[in-house]
Amino acid sequence: MAITVKNRARERLEQGELCLGMGLRVARTADMALVVHNCDFDFAFIDMEHNAMSVDTATQLAIACHAAGVTPIVRVPGYEHYLATRVLDNGAMGIVFPHVDSAEQARQLVSNCKYPPMGHRSVGSPFPQLGYQSLPLPEATAALNGSTLMVVMLESPAAIEQCDSIAAVAGVDVVLIGTNDLCYEMDIPGQFGHARVKAAYESVIAACRKHNKWPGVAGVREDELVERYIRMGGQFVLAANDISLIMAAGAKKAATLRAIQR
Repeated sequence: MAITVKNRARERLEQGELCLGMGLRVARTADMALVVHNCDFDFAFIDMEHNAMSVDTATQLAIACHAAGVTPIVRVPGYEHYLATRVLDNGAMGIVFPHVDSAEQARQLVSNCKYPPMGHRSVGSPFPQLGYQSLPLPEATAALNGSTLMVVMLESPAAIEQCDSIAAVAGVDVVLIGTNDLCYEMDIPGQFGHARVKAAYESVIAACRKHNKWPGVAGVREDELVERYIRMGGQFVLAANDISLIMAAGAKKAATLRAIQR
């Protein structure tokens, strides 16, 4: 029995297209899934690392994303297996692990998140990604193994040095540069266009091409620099988060209205 799991983000990547995400940091309601979809983003980047969002809230957002037609991807705050598997068991179609520095670490994270024979994840069914249908478990778990995105973030010079071995890990799909933290670790905070950052992108993109993985861009604020890294080969792009978009649009609206002469 052939079972397929819809993952818009993975489909974009497999077709060689740009895959765009919107970060959810302050949003807590299911209607944000429709906002993400109708703004033409491919995935919601549900961020549990930099806010106080609970597992329950993250998974409610994930379920809403399925109905809206966008891919729910959750960034977990740590490496404990239960952080990732709980959100996967309850609707996430991808996991982002921050601060991955070695291939050994990446292999363990993959093992935690993939069902046998790829890993050692415990099976809890039925699955929200499959509409809670009663389906043959071997086919269902194989479909979920194949469709779920595993994203590792490289955010230190040590991680960049290990990018080839990290990209070589079976089960890793996306190697995402956390540019903001990388700049701090390099002692060049905020210098997203620095030559050392460009060199880091070159290394990661080359490693991804070598090992058939998708390179990612995150933490870059200026559109012209995001364009640079996309043109270099970046494909999985965290474009912005909800709070930055609200602040930018709100400030622009207030400035426009205050400029009106009474």
